[in-house]
Amino acid sequence: MSLASWFRWNEPPNRISQRNPTEMVVETLMMELNWQIKQAEKHQRERENEYRKIKTGVDYGWLVSYPKQSYDISPGERLQLEDMCTKIHPSYCGPVILRFRQVVAEYEPEAQEVSQLFRSVLQEAAEKIKEEEEAKKLARQWNTRNRTSLSLATFKSRSRISPFISDIKTISEDVERGTQPNRRVWSMPEFRNTK
Repeated sequence: MSLASWFRWNEPPNRISQRNPTEMVVETLMMELNWQIKQAEKHQRERENEYRKIKTGVDYGWLVSYPKQSYDISPGERLQLEDMCTKIHPSYCGPVILRFRQVVAEYEPEAQEVSQLFRSVLQEAAEKIKEEEEAKKLARQWNTRNRTSLSLATFKSRSRISPFISDIKTISEDVERGTQPNRRVWSMPEFRNTK
């Protein structure tokens, strides 16, 4: 027994994360939202300092102390956003974050407006996911229909019609045999002379 294996007993076992992928997506997206809110607050403070500097002509930014408490979304809104995040597939998490950053960069929102932009990005992503799922569903239906129609076509091509071998009785066969024709079962009605 080696010395390395002797000390290995007190190491924690390597485990794959027990967390659900949906939980990880929700946590990642909400962390991005919180980070963007803090960034919006920071930019808002910088704009206010620039405005004061222009207005007064003197920079008193070093005297200003900002409160530690920052803007936070309400618990009800947070729950709604988390619920919306659960509808995002893990493969769409990265594109949603990129789209959210792009929208924030375009609009340069106040801290209070960031959550509304986040909501709109989540709605847009959920609609796109739904459209893609419907397109995949239609594609699957189309593929199964094509397979069945191709199988019917191959079946039909195997069965050939022989004009000389037939179970259908015709008048010409009855005349050739010299027999009385059976009651006709044709698409045309039978005409008889009534006396």
